[in-house]
Amino acid sequence: MESMLNKLKTTVTKVTADVTSAIMGNPVTREFEVGRHIASGGPGMCWRIYNGTKKSTKQEVGVFVFDKKMIDKYQKFDKDQIVDSLKRGVQQLTRLRHPRLLTVQHPLEESRDCLAFCTEPVFASLSNVLGHWDNLPSPVPNDIKEYKLYNVETKYGLLQISEGLSFLHNGVKMVHGNLCPENIILNKSGSWKIMGFDFSISSSNPSNSEPKFSCKEWEPNLPPLSLPNPEYLAPEYILSVSCDTASDMYSLGVVAHAVFNEGKPVFAVNKHDIFKSFSRQLDQLTNISPALLNKLPEEVRDHVKMLLSVSPNVRPDADQMTKIPFFDDVGAVTLQYFDSLFQRDNLQKSQFYKGLPKVLPKLPKRVVVYRILPVLSSEFINPDMVPFVLPNVLLIAEECTKDEYIRLILPDLTPVFKQQEPIQILLIFLQKMDLLLTKTPPEDIKNSVLPMVYRALEAPSVQIQELCLNIIPTFANLIDYPSIKNALIPRIKSACLQTSSLAVRVNSLVCLGKILEYMDKWFVIDEILPFLQQIPSKEPAVLMGILGIYKCTFSHKKLGIPKENLATKSLPHLVSLSIDSNLNLNQFNSFMAVIREMLSRMEAEHKTKLEQLHIMQEQQKSLNISGTSKPSEESKIPSTSQQIDDILGSMGANGKENGSSAVAPQPNRMSLTLEEKQRLAKEQEQAAKLRSQQPLAPQSIKAATSANSKTKDLTNSLLNNMASLNTISMTNTPRLPMAQSVFPSPCTGPPISNGFNFPPAVGMGTNMRPPGSSVFGGMATTASTPNFGALVQNNSQMNMSAFDNLFTSNKPKMSLNQMAPASSNPWLGQFATGPNTQPAMHGVPVSGFGMQANPFFTPQNYSQRSPATANQSGMKHSTSVSNDLKDLFG
Repeated sequence: MESMLNKLKTTVTKVTADVTSAIMGNPVTREFEVGRHIASGGPGMCWRIYNGTKKSTKQEVGVFVFDKKMIDKYQKFDKDQIVDSLKRGVQQLTRLRHPRLLTVQHPLEESRDCLAFCTEPVFASLSNVLGHWDNLPSPVPNDIKEYKLYNVETKYGLLQISEGLSFLHNGVKMVHGNLCPENIILNKSGSWKIMGFDFSISSSNPSNSEPKFSCKEWEPNLPPLSLPNPEYLAPEYILSVSCDTASDMYSLGVVAHAVFNEGKPVFAVNKHDIFKSFSRQLDQLTNISPALLNKLPEEVRDHVKMLLSVSPNVRPDADQMTKIPFFDDVGAVTLQYFDSLFQRDNLQKSQFYKGLPKVLPKLPKRVVVYRILPVLSSEFINPDMVPFVLPNVLLIAEECTKDEYIRLILPDLTPVFKQQEPIQILLIFLQKMDLLLTKTPPEDIKNSVLPMVYRALEAPSVQIQELCLNIIPTFANLIDYPSIKNALIPRIKSACLQTSSLAVRVNSLVCLGKILEYMDKWFVIDEILPFLQQIPSKEPAVLMGILGIYKCTFSHKKLGIPKENLATKSLPHLVSLSIDSNLNLNQFNSFMAVIREMLSRMEAEHKTKLEQLHIMQEQQKSLNISGTSKPSEESKIPSTSQQIDDILGSMGANGKENGSSAVAPQPNRMSLTLEEKQRLAKEQEQAAKLRSQQPLAPQSIKAATSANSKTKDLTNSLLNNMASLNTISMTNTPRLPMAQSVFPSPCTGPPISNGFNFPPAVGMGTNMRPPGSSVFGGMATTASTPNFGALVQNNSQMNMSAFDNLFTSNKPKMSLNQMAPASSNPWLGQFATGPNTQPAMHGVPVSGFGMQANPFFTPQNYSQRSPATANQSGMKHSTSVSNDLKDLFG
């Protein structure tokens, strides 16, 4: 970056140094700022052309500078001849005023080092454009190097030179004397202008007489800058020292040939032996070969051949040349008409501008932008012409780049945005709004373009409002959202509510419906839908417009109407509108279709919500239950302590005695009563205490020996006898099976103080039962938890061969009876254990039935017996007990 800046600085410094050295002290610099070197021209390309500006008005100009250092090699006499010739040419040009001649803005000024004068803005000389780059800056500017003449430019350029010669010959009675590409200047708009009157010859006769021109004899010893360009001179000028207006026409023919022949003239002249060269050239001109002119367009080839004729009388004059068919091109005629617009009245101009849009597409962009656009823009100061000029300017803007639009068009359009009369200006801008919003910078859109749209919405003309409302949707996507929300929508709503025109009201609703997609959901719900209820009129078109907005909002994937709004506002409003008497059947059906669709979606959404809430509530209940329950199974082989927890937890929670480790679902926390919560807390506390105890290792049980098969038969018979008891106890809920692991191995830990005290004991072998142990049993009820209260201790040795043989193992075992606390129970004598003890139910040995384990057993039905009456030797069943059992259970 720094290197680029240094390079630019060096270039600017060099150019400034060149300019300073050339025009330092010249009076031109007092009034004009001299810019960069852009071109060269004049006799021998001796004039350097710079761009510049007038200091007082900032008007752009072209500055022509002749550096006297160029002629330092000549003698003083030759220098004086050159300087005098150049001065004479500029002075003559300054006195002449015509559109086809280069316009001088400031006369010639001379200083010690240079000559300088200012003209209209200049692009280059025709010689530069044709490839002659003498006296140009290095490197050659790209705009000159890449410049190519279009066919229409060439035609119209030659026509302009012909018109300029016609003015000189007929109006001024003057022969130019040195018409060549160096003396034809292309101004900034592309027009061809004549300069270089250094060797011009005026008529010596009075104006009313036939003009006569005296020609100077060619002097080969003079410097080239003191002589005209011999390659473009007529043969008679050199050979017979005579000239006429026809001599300029010969020069015009050579210029036309050079334009179509890459800048090369018809003949190359040997300047050291010019008379011999012209003699040979004269012979060639007498019989011009067709190959010499084959690069010329066919429609102008014959006319150029006539211009190059040896006889001056055969050559067409300037007026005749302007009327040849070659110049009847539509583009050339259009450009010619533009150059004469200042002579036309408004009616003629309007007719021309109406037809111009058909011609503009046929012209090259450069011609349109630099030749036609400036003329059109100059008409903006005439309000009556703006409606005719504006469509053409906007058509040109479509073909321009954004940078060209901002630089060349927007500055002239900005004042026009504010014009309200005539009304057609506003209509034209509205029709091209997409173009304006696309190419205009955001700041100018905000300050100039959108205020014009707002004025159109507030215009008193109904037609303007309708057009504006119809056009807004076409460019709404180009307007920023804050402008739509804060400026555009309020004005549309105001136009809809305040107008007395049905068309404006309907178009307002249609416009809103089309631009809904550029708004956000909540703005539509908060601002647009409530506005619909404020519309006073009930015409069918208005009602259908309202329905359309509801439908668009409801069905649009980005917008949508919440079900709360549907239920409370939208549906009531639509239902009330649907029964309006002005609606026909089809319109009513349209209302009902939208209403049904809204109802269906509202029902579906609310139903889905309720279903989701229900599922969430159920899931919450499950989470609450799982929070109060014990895990049912943590491993495939649970430990003894875990099985005890499962059994006791299930029995305490549900009053069931079941071998399953699954825990019944608990009620929801929120629906539990205080008593239930207290009981649940106690159960959790008991379970926690059980888990804190030392785990009990389960003992393996060996299979029963064959010697016990007889005992097993006895057990089976007892089980069959008690089938009815099982049926009664299992009626309501299944009994929880007590796993064999409830008969643990001997443990040395302290007694468990949780209401289920099992004192340490030895195994349940036949000969290993300690004194005072007793077998407990009972049947669970459905109304209360099992009572593991103290059972009567039997101090005698129990003969339980059948029962013990069922659980025979190699290692001693203890029963739950042995783990129970030793206490006296007056009811033990009624259900003493004996050889015919009831077999295990669901894997749990049952020796008797506790008082609270069965609802049918109550103390009132039985008389209390003394512990002394109990059989101390064998604990056999008494006859009364067997009878009672038969009475109860059959």
